[in-house]
Amino acid sequence: MSEAAESPETIAADAVACVGRAIDRAALEKLRVEYLGKKGRLTGALRVLGSLPSGERPVFGQRVNRAKEEVDQAIAAREAEIRLDERTAALARGAVDVTLPAAGVPLGTIHPISRTMTEICEILGGMGFEIAEGPEIEDDYHNFEALNIPADHPARDMHDTFFVQGGSVLRTHTSPVQIRVMEARRPPVRIIAPGAVYRHDDDVTHSPMFHQIEGLMVDRGITFAHLKGVLTEFLRRVFGRDLAVRLRPSFFPFTEPSAEVDVACVVCEQKGTGLGPFQGTCRVCKGTGWLEILGAGMVHPAVFEAVGYDPEEFSGFAFGLGVERIAMLKYKIDDIRLFYGGDLRFLRQF
Repeated sequence: MSEAAESPETIAADAVACVGRAIDRAALEKLRVEYLGKKGRLTGALRVLGSLPSGERPVFGQRVNRAKEEVDQAIAAREAEIRLDERTAALARGAVDVTLPAAGVPLGTIHPISRTMTEICEILGGMGFEIAEGPEIEDDYHNFEALNIPADHPARDMHDTFFVQGGSVLRTHTSPVQIRVMEARRPPVRIIAPGAVYRHDDDVTHSPMFHQIEGLMVDRGITFAHLKGVLTEFLRRVFGRDLAVRLRPSFFPFTEPSAEVDVACVVCEQKGTGLGPFQGTCRVCKGTGWLEILGAGMVHPAVFEAVGYDPEEFSGFAFGLGVERIAMLKYKIDDIRLFYGGDLRFLRQF
């Protein structure tokens, strides 16, 4: 080898010195290319192999390879040091001063549906009704048969039921709770049954899962006048004012006579048109000015017979209301799906 040629050891020593002075990973990468790249200094040292005697070539190749390993190890070691320095600096920048006051944590609020349900239960509780609960997965007997809805009854089509494997159903109303209570005790009975119910229904005024509160009063001498009086007082308390109410004749298999209870639409104030820029037909009452929120009636004698009550001795009334409907009226909301959308801009209003 010519004496003027730069030895691999000299190149390696120069490279290691430069690597030790590198301040970041970009500088290291530049040195890697300069010394170990395809056109790097150590790679270029191999070009003299052709001019060496055949006996010296293997020895010289080994010297170049050792020089490359030395430089590569120096770069790896310096890179580890630089990474450690970067992590240390990042931790220092993100250090928390534990002596500073804690940041405020925003508090959550009660969901409008939960708020409305609690308020309704408190009002009816103050009127003498006690809370009763039951399973959300019901058998066919308690959800339908005992409520005078046999298998071939057309009213089953109105419920759009979710069926569960094994013949059970997701309860379509909380009326099965009334059956279970009457099976377990003798009159007088005065209960409300709040809870979630499930039906195949989804639009601006309906949800596949919604909440009902059903009431039941059974004793001797209970009349339709008692039902009307309880509902009128309840609606006055829940809305905090005398709201227009009407009862329309209706049909339910488990009550006779039956009635639909409507209240004046407080979203459109019975004008039949939408709010703000939405001046078309009111989506809540569909332009009628009324919104149905209750179904009610006198307990059907067949229901009393199913639970072992003598319909000649006892009478009673039952009613069922949708919690979402009342919440929509109280807060003037025209789309029930807002309750379940999880939009914080909507929920923060409450």
